[in-house]
Amino acid sequence: MTLLPGNPHPLGANWDGEGTNFALFSEHATGVELCLFDDHDSETRLPLVAVENYVWHGYVPGIKPGQKYGFRVYGPHEPEQGHRFNPAKLLIDPYAKAIAGDVSHGAEIFGYPWDDEKKDLALSYLDNAHLIPKSIVIDDSFDWEGDRLLQLPWPETVIYETHVKGFSKLNPKIPEELRGTYGGLAHPAAIAYFQALGVTAVELLPTYHFFIYPGLLAEKGLTNYWGYDPIGYFAPYSGYSASGILGQQVNEFKQMVKSLHAAGIEVILDVVYNHTGEGNHLGSTLSLRGIDNAVYYRLAEGNPRYYIEGFTGCGNCLNPFHPQVLKLIMDSLRYWVQEMHVDGFRFDIAPVLARGELIEMDIWRGNRKQKIKVLDHEFDKFAAFFTIIHQDPVLSQVKLIAEAWDADKGGYQVGNFPVLWSEWNGQYRDVMRDFWRGEEINLREFRDRLIGSPDLYQSDGRLPSASVNFITCHDGFTLNDLVSYNEKHNHHNGEDSGTNDNHSWNCGVEGETDDPTILKLRERQKRNFLTTLMLSQGVPMLLGGDEWGRSQQGNNNPYCQDNEISWFNWDLTAKDQALLEFTCQIVEFRRQHGVFRQGNWLEGSWFNPHGSRVTEKDWDHSASAFSWFLKGQEITGEAKDHDFFLCFNAQAEMVEFTLPEQLQKRQWQVAIDTNETSLVEEKRLYQGRQIIEVPTRSLIVLKCLEKATG
Repeated sequence: MTLLPGNPHPLGANWDGEGTNFALFSEHATGVELCLFDDHDSETRLPLVAVENYVWHGYVPGIKPGQKYGFRVYGPHEPEQGHRFNPAKLLIDPYAKAIAGDVSHGAEIFGYPWDDEKKDLALSYLDNAHLIPKSIVIDDSFDWEGDRLLQLPWPETVIYETHVKGFSKLNPKIPEELRGTYGGLAHPAAIAYFQALGVTAVELLPTYHFFIYPGLLAEKGLTNYWGYDPIGYFAPYSGYSASGILGQQVNEFKQMVKSLHAAGIEVILDVVYNHTGEGNHLGSTLSLRGIDNAVYYRLAEGNPRYYIEGFTGCGNCLNPFHPQVLKLIMDSLRYWVQEMHVDGFRFDIAPVLARGELIEMDIWRGNRKQKIKVLDHEFDKFAAFFTIIHQDPVLSQVKLIAEAWDADKGGYQVGNFPVLWSEWNGQYRDVMRDFWRGEEINLREFRDRLIGSPDLYQSDGRLPSASVNFITCHDGFTLNDLVSYNEKHNHHNGEDSGTNDNHSWNCGVEGETDDPTILKLRERQKRNFLTTLMLSQGVPMLLGGDEWGRSQQGNNNPYCQDNEISWFNWDLTAKDQALLEFTCQIVEFRRQHGVFRQGNWLEGSWFNPHGSRVTEKDWDHSASAFSWFLKGQEITGEAKDHDFFLCFNAQAEMVEFTLPEQLQKRQWQVAIDTNETSLVEEKRLYQGRQIIEVPTRSLIVLKCLEKATG
């Protein structure tokens, strides 16, 4: 084959209609080979001799979409200096737009011999090409037919967190060949379901190519179902492709986005830029480790054989303080927005991306001043990662959501992200769980969570939309299991994984039961949680399947369960169907009444059950029964709404609420009663000094029949 010098940019493989340009960044490499594979996986190696600013590049005429390729990178094998080059290992292009299949297990995928007592200090000469999926040259043309980002306002947003495969794998309304694929998520039956439910965005667990851990997990009959171990930041995961054709997963992903957009539904991706699937120093060599380990990863100070891994708990951390790594992250994000039309991102373990860097400090040793380098591990809301996104004309305009905590000391940063960012509000989750299970909750704390957490966000100029409220998410119990289990039941994982801090209550019996009293209480608790979520200021996020009571059999960490534990079972019982209908109604109720989805801060008025205002000294006391009055005339941006009076009772007995004196002359109707399975407005009316009986662990919402006036 003819190899021409080509161009150093753009990175990756880029087809121009006549041939393909290949470019790879490696600062410490001494040589790079482009490896091309034919239909029989016979390999042709072409040395890339053109180098510019550490980018090794070359152009091969005649190379077309569908071509399989990889790289072999030469350089020092000095693990104790942070260098792990090994040309025996075929490497995945970090800029590959498509990757052909999964990594297969074997000693060859590791950079060291398994049986050598020196472990990773030794060098493996085993070739891994037969076990490594090949990068694929693609044709990136696609007829979007005018599709563009929806940019739905945050106050109108209702997020549905789900998994591409799990959502449709068992859905009988979707053709079998599409189940568990991008096409299944965008099938008309799926779209009709999302529209009936009333959600405006799907937040998808990782969809770019990830490492399935074919060794230890496979031996247990398990796999990396969630996908939080990336090995390709530009490539949609091929396992969710319906066609199985090389590179076709790219167009299938685009068609999914296009179809969802046509239905008014945004697509938000769960992205993992804090670590990769290559693991710690004993992990496999798949891509970045072999391309330039000392550049791409954060290595331990003073001992670069090892990785900084405490922030993630996943074996390694990407190094966003190196310009090329930061460029990789930003190029990836822009690609998903500009080329794949994604509407936003949820950043996994996001504080890691702003966890300090090496800085120079002056210290005195005796009477001499000396400069030393130290690693500042503190979270920095002014880190380069945030600054670049803030000024980027593309990324600053999409939805940015942080999982605002990591795995190390000082990693809980809820409320500390900069403007433009929203956050998974873990404090909201914990407070609402504790309140409805009967724990003593500080009234001020409950109020702040209900009105959008101003204590966390308002002082920094952020709005209620900074708080993404959730009761459950993929990581932890489902809603059904939250009210059915006190303890995790993760024996199917074959390990003691998952948190013990669940803030859950089984309502009297652990797990499944036939007791009608307990079953009735559990269903009411689900309705309490769903109603509270949808009527709180901020952005509600619903875990997929919670709308009808999906169970994971008490497993609160099914990351490895690619089976019926995680897949949605669409064979709904009458009880399931009733909860689904209730959820649809409460989401629609929120949509109809702007007072519950304000873009600006709106506190309302708070009363005790006797109808008296909550006093300043009451705020710091615990309370399990109180009421909240919202004035429809105070809302902004649309026509005035009705006034609402909400009565919360988390006590174990019925509580009598009295309407405040100033509200007694008006006529009120019950709009929501979580004792009921439907939101159909009732005939119960209240006017004058009447007592509102709120049964044990219930929420009743009264609507004033006349709309508010100025």
